[in-house]
Amino acid sequence: MLPKFDPSQVVDVYVRVTDGEVGAAGSLAPKIGPLGLSPKKIGEDIAKETAKDWKGLRVTVKLTIQNRQEKVSVVPSAAALVIKAFREPERTG
Repeated sequence: MLPKFDPSQVVDVYVRVTDGEVGAAGSLAPKIGPLGLSPKKIGEDIAKETAKDWKGLRVTVKLTIQNRQEKVSVVPSAAALVIKAFREPERTG
């Protein structure tokens, strides 16, 4: 039997996203659903956070969840930082 979920516990979930878009809410559902959060709302928050600075790049997003409140933060890879620093044009396809 699984232990009961403690809502005050801090849970970190890492997701890779491209172009500031989350593929489908179905890919987030197995990770986010047991924590009592809406995958669609989380996907919108991720898209909003990554679209402004990381458009066209593949980055890792860290979701810190506590008391059914999420905090989205971007954890860029070295390659994403180099491409951003050189101001390379957006990738297509």
